[in-house]
Amino acid sequence: MNRKKMLLAGILLSLIGLWIGFDLGQYFTLEQAKAQQIALQDTIAHSPLLSSLIFFMLYVAITALSVPGAAIMTLLGAALFGFWWSLLLISFASTIGATLAFLFSRYILRDWVQERFGHRLAAINTGIEKEGPFYLFSLRLIPIFPFFLVNLLMGLTPISTRRFYWVSQVGMLAGTMVYINAGTQLGQIDTLSGTISAPVLVSLVLLGIFPFMAKAIMGWVKQRQVYANWEKPTHFDQNMVVIGAGAGGLVSAYIAAAVKAKVTLIERHKMGGDCLNTGCVPSKALIRAAHAMSEITHAKEFGITTGDVKVDFQQVMARIHNVITKIEPHDSVSRYTDLGVNCIQGDATVLSPWEVEVNGQRITTRNIVIATGARPLVPNIPGLDTVNYLTSDTVWSLTEQPKRLLVLGGGPIGCELAQSFARLGSHITLVEMADQVLIREDSDAAALVADKLVHDGVDVKTGHKAVSFASFTDEQGQQIQHAELEDRHGNIVTVEFDAVMVALGRVANVKGFGLEELGITTTERGTVEVNAYLQTQYPNIFAVGDVAGPFQLTHAAAHQAWYAAVNGLFGTFKKFKADYSVLPAVTYTAPELARVGINEKEAIEKGIAFDVVTYGIDDLDRAITDGTDEGFIKVITPKGKDTILGATIVGHHAGELLAEFTLAMRHGLGLNKILGTVHPYPTMSEAAKYTAGVWKKANAPQGVLAWVEKYHGWMRRTKANDNTAQKTEEKRA
Repeated sequence: MNRKKMLLAGILLSLIGLWIGFDLGQYFTLEQAKAQQIALQDTIAHSPLLSSLIFFMLYVAITALSVPGAAIMTLLGAALFGFWWSLLLISFASTIGATLAFLFSRYILRDWVQERFGHRLAAINTGIEKEGPFYLFSLRLIPIFPFFLVNLLMGLTPISTRRFYWVSQVGMLAGTMVYINAGTQLGQIDTLSGTISAPVLVSLVLLGIFPFMAKAIMGWVKQRQVYANWEKPTHFDQNMVVIGAGAGGLVSAYIAAAVKAKVTLIERHKMGGDCLNTGCVPSKALIRAAHAMSEITHAKEFGITTGDVKVDFQQVMARIHNVITKIEPHDSVSRYTDLGVNCIQGDATVLSPWEVEVNGQRITTRNIVIATGARPLVPNIPGLDTVNYLTSDTVWSLTEQPKRLLVLGGGPIGCELAQSFARLGSHITLVEMADQVLIREDSDAAALVADKLVHDGVDVKTGHKAVSFASFTDEQGQQIQHAELEDRHGNIVTVEFDAVMVALGRVANVKGFGLEELGITTTERGTVEVNAYLQTQYPNIFAVGDVAGPFQLTHAAAHQAWYAAVNGLFGTFKKFKADYSVLPAVTYTAPELARVGINEKEAIEKGIAFDVVTYGIDDLDRAITDGTDEGFIKVITPKGKDTILGATIVGHHAGELLAEFTLAMRHGLGLNKILGTVHPYPTMSEAAKYTAGVWKKANAPQGVLAWVEKYHGWMRRTKANDNTAQKTEEKRA
């Protein structure tokens, strides 16, 4: 807190202290008001304007300082000035005073509160930004809720001063009128509670609840309007129809079947979606082959001599497809049919909010879950369509290993595939427009991964973009393919390649199955727009996974699927907002980069006051013995607390190490709990405990330790004195 804020806080506290110290509240009691009423009326009769101004300023001051007295001032003002004039004075004075209290709170406390608790208040801040006036108006209509508390708390939120003022001006009017009406009969009031009778109080509470009732009614009307052009079936064949059998669709169908709902799952291509067939599974199988090659290449470091090693690329690809075949039964039609899911292969078309057509068959359903996934983004770069380009969908059809592979995109997919092909012997050029690969990650973590890519033979070109492609046949009849890359200074670099891998992100599959006809809206990113409950503008149509975003992760899709299924089947009784607060993610390079919660970059962007705890894995015994002593664990905590806001791990099996931090965050366990947990030796998991130890050492209570040190010194001296005394007694004896 700066000096100006401390000065203002000191002045305000001094004024409040004077109010309490001089017991000024004694002059703002019902008895005093009634006793002074006649004398004050005479003064007002002689100087009405000056009296009104003094009353107005005093009312503003009391309200701004949030001290007791506003209620008595309201009653007295009505008795002195009459109903309408007092209503004018008090209505504006109370709002101005409330706004001043709001501004005091905002100026002195908001930055400190948001800095310290911003991560916890994120949801509240978002809600206030969207519907702050609505909630403020409702609170103002209920006089039993302390207005001064509303003023102070609202000052800590993002609501604008202008909105706070006009909403308060209108919202407090009803309660003010009730008090003023009672105040006109001040002489007949015996107690302050008598100003508002029980029926009037109930009426005001109902008035405060009315905006919520109105909101619910408006929501109902809006739903009616959304469904106005559609005829709802009189009965339904299914409780839920799921379109897409990737991770999101499979989990949605599984949950529906598990709770005995009738559910149909429609897939146009292969069960398991991208993850099984073109994504997670084949890429990890390729990474495993590349890791084996790297192990053999570095065998000399472990005292093992190998002969010539050759990569049989066709055998590598054959194993990848064998792995897919081995996992397929987990996502197969037969398994899900046994679970009670009606599986259909075909192209689904959404005909109405309750009808889906597939293979000429119309299915009526109470709920629909859209889980159609995404496809690789292919940019409109001149000449790209004339060269041999691959995507994460088509790369698995390769039968020959490209000698020279150009990879566009330094995200997780680009980095994983670039390193894998490089370890298998391809010459790789990786192009990334940003200044670092893995742009969402902290620069130190991304730099460590980039260094390892270079070590494995990848030519990493950050700050470059592909501007054109060309293909031609040379004099020897060889096809030559090349790309022109442009750096930030406009310099052009030409790179020849045998194949180019496009890994620039993915585009949601939102077209071609009826969403356009229903008018379902999409976001700027091209994903289906959903609310916190994963509902589209049609409350019975949900979207999960890559088609909805914001995360393109298999486990994120499965996580969303639970909410969509439960909200669709049981939303009449209870709905659940999707919670993304503890969502882990891993980039499977070597070393792996794993993260949960916020990283240092995001903490700075959010303006959170935080501490960074870092432990170097090169200090870990098991990592040293395994020859994987590289990387680090970085944990973000609030200042002086062991609460885990986020963890970033770069190292061997970082994804496995991340689980302990994810569990701790999910269940509110801090670093002290991790430190107090016994970890087997020697294991990589000890890195979590040692990270907690780094935090503990940095946050050790130095004052207490100083006293403990003195105590130990005293104990040493006391023991020595005891021995000397004992020997002296023995000699005397």
